[in-house]
Amino acid sequence: MPAVSWLLDHCPPDYRAYAGWRRHPVALAWVATRHIEAQLEAMRQCYREARVELADLVPTEGLAQILADLENEGVRLLAARRSAGLLYDALQGKRYVPRL
Repeated sequence: MPAVSWLLDHCPPDYRAYAGWRRHPVALAWVATRHIEAQLEAMRQCYREARVELADLVPTEGLAQILADLENEGVRLLAARRSAGLLYDALQGKRYVPRL
């Protein structure tokens, strides 16, 4: 199932070893959504702390690039979290009515 592969791509590699999540995609979607949320929170915390923690270790231009990278990763994780959440809803049978 492509959805299972996509979800597993957004989780640590070790998650592929758990047969229960492969057999029950709704459970995998539930776990993946929480994992992505945790990653997003970690990126937010890194972004908040990077200037202070890395100021003496990384040159100014390097710090600017690190902050940009953290921001880009945050955007990617937001999209992944939304996608995983929608997939979780779909696997539960929830339907959305299109709005104009």
